[in-house]
This record gives sequence, C-alpha cells and structure tokens, in this order.
Amino acid sequence: MSRGGELVFKTKKTSEKISENIHIFANDPSLAFFWVQEHVRKVSPAILEKRDEVFQLQNNLQGHCYDMEYGIQALRTIEKSASIFDSVQEMIKASIFLKQQLKYEENRKKIKKESTKSSVYKRFSAHLALDLPDLPDFGGVMRETSQRMENMIGPGAATGRTEAQTTQSSNPGELQRSYTTLH
Repeated sequence: MSRGGELVFKTKKTSEKISENIHIFANDPSLAFFWVQEHVRKVSPAILEKRDEVFQLQNNLQGHCYDMEYGIQALRTIEKSASIFDSVQEMIKASIFLKQQLKYEENRKKIKKESTKSSVYKRFSAHLALDLPDLPDFGGVMRETSQRMENMIGPGAATGRTEAQTTQSSNPGELQRSYTTLH
C-alpha cells in the first residue's frame, strides 16, 4: 500500500492542481475585469478633470484664433487706409497753417488798432465833444471881409494884377492876397 497510498496521494495532488488551474482559467477573466474596473474607478475622476480642462483650453484657443484673425483683418484695413491717414495729415498741416495765418492777422489788426489808439490826435479828439449850434450862412460875411482886406492891402490888388506884379511894385512890408480865401 505504500505504493497505492503514494499513488492516491499523487493523484489527489494532481487533481487539486488541475482543479486549481481550471478554477484560475475560469475566473481569470473576471479577475482581470475586476482589476480593470478598479483602475477605471480610481483614474476616471482625474481623466474627467483633464477632459474638461482640454475642452476649456480648446475654447480659449478658438477664441484667441478668432481674436488673431480679427487683428489681422484690422491691420490689413489699416494698411489699406494709409492714403486716408496721409490726406488727414495734410489736412491737419493745412489747418495749422491757416490757424497761424489767422493768428498773425489778428495780431496785425490788434497792433494796428493799438497804434491808432495811441495817436495823440486821436486821443485828444476822442475827448472833445463839440455840440455846435446851427450857425447862419457866413458866405456873405466872408466875402465882405475879403474885400476889406483887399482894400487894406492896396490899390493894385483890386485892379486885378497878378501876385507877382503886386510883389514887384509894392513894398516888401505890405500884405499880399492869399488865393486860399473863399470867394
């Protein structure tokens, strides 16, 4: 029996090993799925956070791309409007020049106005206020006075001699008729 007992022992041991291997082969896929499930359970929150972060970055990147395209369009528009900016610059230069001319003219008028104000005659005449009454016609009185003066000057003046003739024949002390008197 020793041989039989040994055979039974070896048969039992072999059958246990075969049974264990069959059990492992039968349950190995479920064990593998368990470990996969455990791994997914532990990693899935971190993966979801990374997924949300990637979506956020994608949205931000898309927004920056739109901003960059808008900026490029704006720069192209500015490049096209260089001629407009040149004309605006020319208009500004012209307006500055015209403003300087106006300022110069205002200063000239101001200086001219001040110079006319500073004139002694103008200042003096500005203070005079004459209210002349209505005077009668002095034409007749002036003619009469001029005739008296002619008589006082001498007989040569009344006869119609010229001034040169009168000056030659009369004394240097005599008065001469002025051609500026009113007649």
